[in-house]
Amino acid sequence: MQTLNVDLGDRSYPIFIGTDLFCSDNLAPYIRGNQVLIVSNETVAPLYLDQLKSVLPPVQIDDVILPDGEQFKTLEQLNAVFDRLLECRHNRTTTLIALGGGVIGDMTGFAAACYQRGVNFIQIPTTLLSQVDSSVGGKTGVNHPLGKNMIGAFHQPQVVLASVDVLRTLPDRELSAGLAEVIKYGLVYDDCFLDWLEENMSGLVGRDASLLSHAIYRSCELKAEVVAQDEKESGVRALLNLGHTFGHAIESCQGYGNWLHGEAVAVGTVMAADLSQRLGWISSDDYQRVVRIMKMANLPVEAPQDMTPENFMTLMAVDKKVIDGQLRLILLKALGKAVVTDQFDPVLLQQTLTRFAS
Repeated sequence: MQTLNVDLGDRSYPIFIGTDLFCSDNLAPYIRGNQVLIVSNETVAPLYLDQLKSVLPPVQIDDVILPDGEQFKTLEQLNAVFDRLLECRHNRTTTLIALGGGVIGDMTGFAAACYQRGVNFIQIPTTLLSQVDSSVGGKTGVNHPLGKNMIGAFHQPQVVLASVDVLRTLPDRELSAGLAEVIKYGLVYDDCFLDWLEENMSGLVGRDASLLSHAIYRSCELKAEVVAQDEKESGVRALLNLGHTFGHAIESCQGYGNWLHGEAVAVGTVMAADLSQRLGWISSDDYQRVVRIMKMANLPVEAPQDMTPENFMTLMAVDKKVIDGQLRLILLKALGKAVVTDQFDPVLLQQTLTRFAS
């Protein structure tokens, strides 16, 4: 087992990465009080719920099982968590445990932030995407029909358990979606890591445990460093949203769940690279390399055929990175170096949208 620390003063917490992490030693120290509510979904619960319950301390253990999918990341489903907490009379010393992917993690964290004005929670992410991204950093929330992740709160977990074992049951499409976020870290911060990913992508797609462990560790290491500097995303943390402004527009337009988040981010990243090339910041070879790496990870590189430039602009206008009506994008100054900027020629943005949308 490898351990990283997210350094946030008295709210710091560890990330455990490895195999066989479902054990009392990894969980008991982070359960405050004598009540636990496990939040999971209909796909993950049959696989791991009983195993998790068997290693928890002898406390009151309740669970709530939600439907699986991004389309269920809603206030309505969040209410089911609150209903269960109240039905079982959980008090403010309760601990919520998120057992699932990014949707479950985001919703559990948001419930924990709101219930009795804030209770403890633990992240046990079961998808690659949630292990390398959404489980770390305390961003929680739900979707709205008019915008993704527009309702939420910052609320840090007590611990994150990223077990490579659980990726054995992950569908291939979900694994690839997670790799999109891993690739993002290389493009934004670490060109050497990008080189390593390109060299080892076939092994990662083939689920080599040692390669996946390294990819998870390096991704979490980079994110932990960023979160420690900028917890509330007022500065450098925004760079982690490379591809997300375009990608969120795809998810919203296509209907949540029809495109996986990582798939939309992959296309969004390619679009950001295209605009970066048009601005003269990266070369044509750099752009083609971004496309190639995404394809190696079995990710899409073209936007949905039924989306128009107007669809993109309308949905991007409600993105969280819009400030005072000004759209800001994360673009590439070089492979391994990203910037947040509103200094781009709108004509070039329109050219990118026209290239990818009908």
